[in-house]
Amino acid sequence: MSKIYTNNLINEKSPYLLQHAHNPVNWYPWCKATFAEAKEKDKPIFLSIGYSTCHWCHVMAHESFEDEETAKIINKHYIAVKVDREERPDVDAVYMEICMAMNKNGGWPLTVIMTPEQKPFFAATYLPKKSRFGLQGLDDLLTKIANAWHDDKEKLLDSADSISDLMKELSRNSDNPDEPTEELLEKGTEQLLRSYDSINGGFGSIPKFPTPHNIVFLIRQYEHSRDERLINATVKTLDQMYRGGIFDHIGGGFSRYSTDNKWLVPHFEKMLYDNAMLLYAYSEGYRFTQKKLYKTVCNKVIEYVFKEMTHDKGGFFSAQDADSDRLEGKYYVFTPDEIISMLGNEKGNAFCDAYDITPKGNFEGKSIPNLLKNESYETAHQNRENETNILYQYRLKRTALFKDDKVLVSWSSLMILAMTRAHRIFGYETCLQAAEKAFMFIMENMINKDGRLTVSWRLDKAGGEGKLCDYAFFIWAALELYDTTLKTSYLETASNMAIMMINRFFDHVNGGFYIYADDDECLYTRPKETYDGAMPSGNSVASLDCERLAQITLDDKFRNIVNKQFGYIAGCLKNYPAGHTFALLALSEFFRPRDNLICVTNEQNTEKSVLLFLAGRGIKHINVIIKTPENSASLSKTAPYTGNYQIPHEGTMYYLCRDYTCKPPCDSLEELFL
Repeated sequence: MSKIYTNNLINEKSPYLLQHAHNPVNWYPWCKATFAEAKEKDKPIFLSIGYSTCHWCHVMAHESFEDEETAKIINKHYIAVKVDREERPDVDAVYMEICMAMNKNGGWPLTVIMTPEQKPFFAATYLPKKSRFGLQGLDDLLTKIANAWHDDKEKLLDSADSISDLMKELSRNSDNPDEPTEELLEKGTEQLLRSYDSINGGFGSIPKFPTPHNIVFLIRQYEHSRDERLINATVKTLDQMYRGGIFDHIGGGFSRYSTDNKWLVPHFEKMLYDNAMLLYAYSEGYRFTQKKLYKTVCNKVIEYVFKEMTHDKGGFFSAQDADSDRLEGKYYVFTPDEIISMLGNEKGNAFCDAYDITPKGNFEGKSIPNLLKNESYETAHQNRENETNILYQYRLKRTALFKDDKVLVSWSSLMILAMTRAHRIFGYETCLQAAEKAFMFIMENMINKDGRLTVSWRLDKAGGEGKLCDYAFFIWAALELYDTTLKTSYLETASNMAIMMINRFFDHVNGGFYIYADDDECLYTRPKETYDGAMPSGNSVASLDCERLAQITLDDKFRNIVNKQFGYIAGCLKNYPAGHTFALLALSEFFRPRDNLICVTNEQNTEKSVLLFLAGRGIKHINVIIKTPENSASLSKTAPYTGNYQIPHEGTMYYLCRDYTCKPPCDSLEELFL
């Protein structure tokens, strides 16, 4: 840019929007005033959706949005709207669904051109400034559409109407409930195995995403079936992801996805949600296999999150950039000379040999540290902690790496439950402390005066009306904390938030949860997302939440929702259940319900003694309620059936219920579980 510009994004709090606040493009935020101006001036909307750590968003910004020629075209003929997809997942979901329907693919940056009434007639992802290699250039496209808007607007409006009709038809087709059956679990398992890469691990081809919920589903299925194919696929995938460059062997944590099938070359941005779900998956992998490597991976992810992604007040930051100095991956790659200069000849050469740092390089003339060629990968990290720390400190100093420091309810909730799970499996008190602190941060800073969740927090201010994923993931985190601590406050929070989620998001006619609330801003469509992408869908997690609450509380209001919800889910996933593995996890809870243990006591610290007993016996999948004089009133609201259990004057009485039948009460856990 030859001049310094300032546009309408300058007062926004989103790091992504602020990255564009000095573009020559006269960007507007998504708001009613923006669309009113578009109507008044009779200009189409140029909508660009992305996020602050997105490499191709940066490329398009540098090529086009910082270019005065392109900006002149946009400013003259369009109202330009910039949206942070992390702050407005509802807007992103609506227009990504349209892009997928029109082009059979999607991604970011998402480029949409639409009427002032928000009806789209063009959608694409990245577009270069000038046409090349058969790809239409942005300047040509904008000029062509501007001319059409002036000379033949009706044709564009007809196109927008046709797209609207298509989306309505797709919406109707999704509201087709079916009977949920255990066969869906088996069908999904077989489909997933058919997409499994037996050589490199993972599922599907290029680009290859970690999809940790696939791994967790396979572990659950293996526990039920003992099919060796499932655990083999799990172990191979977990091993290879760690060995590849998608894992940061210097600083810990995982990048977003791999651009090749070997996990070598990632898109280098690190997202909180990936690291949360992968921490969860590797913890589960360790729980089942006891493989020391997986504990090591978990430790490195936890260390990374504590060092670089944790706010002092308790929330977790959203992401780190792929680019530095406008070069993708510059922060993460090395030459042999760099390594040797920092470690010395002997240790430097040994490190290069172990981690594939070569003169030729494996990424644009430099090397991404990896263990894909190292058959001793399980022990390669041993005795190299000091060397790795030296390289980490060197890396911190040589170039800057942008961090998106906003806190999102949804993604932070995923890290809360992952930290909690790590505590349960490894006994890490620091993880539980971090999880509880982050949970309290959300409770204190990200719930509005109406008791409803917001979306994000930054610079001491929360914003946005909470979406389905915020509620679903937060409830899941609360239930994980409850299972881990048996503190009834977490169960109460989960129940209250679930009731709010049902009241505001649930389709009581057809089933399914809408992505945004019934009293939220009305967008072009109101979709229900069910497909599990890089993260589980809000509908999948909400299904699990409601099933767990139905089992723990025995409250019909949750059971009735579950029955309708799983009918809706079954209809959505019947053709390709492998694309909905978290929904299948929820279904497995439905078909394989847990036992219920009710402890009625006058004693102190019963929670700890019960948890220690269950852990010592290896009893994992069980619902526990501990009723005391202090919590009996709140429990009677959250789980009304507990009112039937009288607190003894002294000691503890234990009740175990299985398959709608309760064993005779005992005053000893040992006797109860004989």
